[in-house]
Amino acid sequence: MNILIVEDDNIQRENFKKMMEGIDKNLIIYGAEDKDDALKISTDNEIDIFYIDILLRSSSGLDLAIELRKIHKYEFSWIIFLTTHVEYITQAFKEVHCYDYILKPYDEAKLIDISKRIILNLDNIPVPKRKYTIFDLRDGVFIKVYLDEIIFIEVNNRTCTVHTKRNRYEVKGLSLKKSLSLTNSNDIIQCHKSFAVNVNYITKIKKLNVNTYELFFEDYKKTAFLSYKCKNVIMERFKNNGFDIL
Repeated sequence: MNILIVEDDNIQRENFKKMMEGIDKNLIIYGAEDKDDALKISTDNEIDIFYIDILLRSSSGLDLAIELRKIHKYEFSWIIFLTTHVEYITQAFKEVHCYDYILKPYDEAKLIDISKRIILNLDNIPVPKRKYTIFDLRDGVFIKVYLDEIIFIEVNNRTCTVHTKRNRYEVKGLSLKKSLSLTNSNDIIQCHKSFAVNVNYITKIKKLNVNTYELFFEDYKKTAFLSYKCKNVIMERFKNNGFDIL
């Protein structure tokens, strides 16, 4: 289980870490002193529980939590605030839907009690089987790709490029229609004659001209195109999800 402690005081952060290690030696505990460092760690790793100081030196812990909630995989993650300012807690519950808070200086008994309850909950949650497909990259070389990691699929000159969170894979001679058949997912939808997208990763839609829109994705620099013909399907799927349409 991965835990991230965001605390700008090095001594307090290390003391907190030692308390957590006393709960379970198998916990993997990361430490960050500011928002940027925390977001990088959260992007590079799968964090299960966040402990965030509400008042950081260079930013607000609330701002960090709001940014985390915008990341699909952390939309419902466990967030616990660390604070000496109880007046911020109501705002934290309303805006971030945090699980609880711990007052400074840390009450070790409360810290351990809250953490054990969360860890017990996570241990008892059944892990669903992740769906995947197999792509034939070339003769004798196959790649297993989890469907929830596919950001979009692009076909150009008889080469299908599968863009995922981990890497890009090129498959020769694979049509877009065949790739959609292989993935067979309600979340991966054709949006253009050359593109199919995972609708869960779209963060912004920008109009380029009367017939074409550009799609932007979470934590990914490359973009895809949306045709006017496919526009309604994508728009309808996300009309209540709060992404930007420019």
